[in-house]
Amino acid sequence: MKRHRGLRRYYKNLAIQNDFDKMTWLDFEKTDTWFDNWHVHFDRHGYGNNSFKKRKPHLDKLFRHFEILVDKTKGLKTNFQLYTILLDFDSYSDALFLHTPNPNNSQFPFRIEELKHESTLKNKQLKDYIENLIGFEKLYGQADEAFCLLYKKGTGIDLK
Repeated sequence: MKRHRGLRRYYKNLAIQNDFDKMTWLDFEKTDTWFDNWHVHFDRHGYGNNSFKKRKPHLDKLFRHFEILVDKTKGLKTNFQLYTILLDFDSYSDALFLHTPNPNNSQFPFRIEELKHESTLKNKQLKDYIENLIGFEKLYGQADEAFCLLYKKGTGIDLK
């Protein structure tokens, strides 16, 4: 197995870096700004796929960035949806989404049918992590694997 160098620094940076500072094109003040289910992944290497200890710092960063976007979206001049989707065991696919009406004519508001309030997750550690999140609406579903969709009421248009 290939050994990854610099992981201590990598995990330290997860806790302090703001990825949105590097995205100079991410401008919420322009009146013509739109997002077509734009999303960002925080575990691009899949380190958390086999270890919740390695997944948790990525989740912490995801939810820290969620709060940053809550503040930034206050400047949007259009309706929007801000949400995250966490997969049961696929840390690589955990993502934070921002969606607005857009010229691509993709569905807005975005809806996923048949979501439930009771958990479908089999990953106990992820389930516990999600249950400890405060202020989030939690909806669960099943696709290729179980997932949880989270959003905050009053931040943009609700997903349910």
